[in-house]
Amino acid sequence: MRIGIGNDHSALELKAEIIELLEARGYEVVDYGTNSAESCDYPIYGEKVGRAVVSGEVDKGILICGTGLGISLAANKVKGVRAAVCSDPFTAKMSRAHNDCNILAFGARVVGAELAKMIVETWLDTEFEGGRHQRRVDLIMDIEKKED
Repeated sequence: MRIGIGNDHSALELKAEIIELLEARGYEVVDYGTNSAESCDYPIYGEKVGRAVVSGEVDKGILICGTGLGISLAANKVKGVRAAVCSDPFTAKMSRAHNDCNILAFGARVVGAELAKMIVETWLDTEFEGGRHQRRVDLIMDIEKKED
């Protein structure tokens, strides 16, 4: 499985730890940046990962900024993205099990490295349950069609 990862300047150190975790678990990681500590605009990286997920270039995405909010908002503007900010393993589990989220986001200034790893592992290990949840995901995705 290919995982796309993107971040802003606040998340360089945490991104490195998450990449190490992903590679240790056998995932191929595509790094969409940034790789600089200079202040940057997180929407650029949220969009890059969002487009990569929707196009199939990668299977899932992980986004990290200061809070996870801004970068996830940018990704969610890409049609087909369902990005969720998760600051705990339970929310990460439910974002996959019930919402089939294809991008995980979290904040480098909100969660520490060990908690972030737990969130990532839970998110990756959880399968979408389908069933009644598929109907709800379909309703969410139908909202995009109304915007055309």
